[in-house]
Amino acid sequence: MHPLASPEPFPSHRGLRVLVADDEPLNLRIAARLLRELGHGGVLVRDGAQALAALRSQTFDVVLLDLDMPVLDGYGVLGALRAPGASAAPPVIIVSGETGEATRMHCLAAGAVGYLLKPLTATDLQATLSRLPPA
Repeated sequence: MHPLASPEPFPSHRGLRVLVADDEPLNLRIAARLLRELGHGGVLVRDGAQALAALRSQTFDVVLLDLDMPVLDGYGVLGALRAPGASAAPPVIIVSGETGEATRMHCLAAGAVGYLLKPLTATDLQATLSRLPPA
């Protein structure tokens, strides 16, 4: 898979601005479609390094983050965002195919505010986004 040459925006005139990081094009398309249907917009990236670059250059309300990505995985992104001295970062929701409770608990302990299983559904996504603290 070739990474996106640059972040791919999907606009919205209302709702949250979401950064979606996943190396699978199908997962990115599904997330973008669901977010648009829920009234949200944002940017799509294909790896953790692109996610960190986007977070340094743009403002987001929330991050949907895959765990298993090239260049820098989701654990690496979480670690960078939650490291001592790191700038304030938006809430991170992990979106993964890993069904194990230990993985979910590890992600939450590392600073994620939510954990969604793939395939992503509008119901699960909306429920998780609705539980985010106000900005």
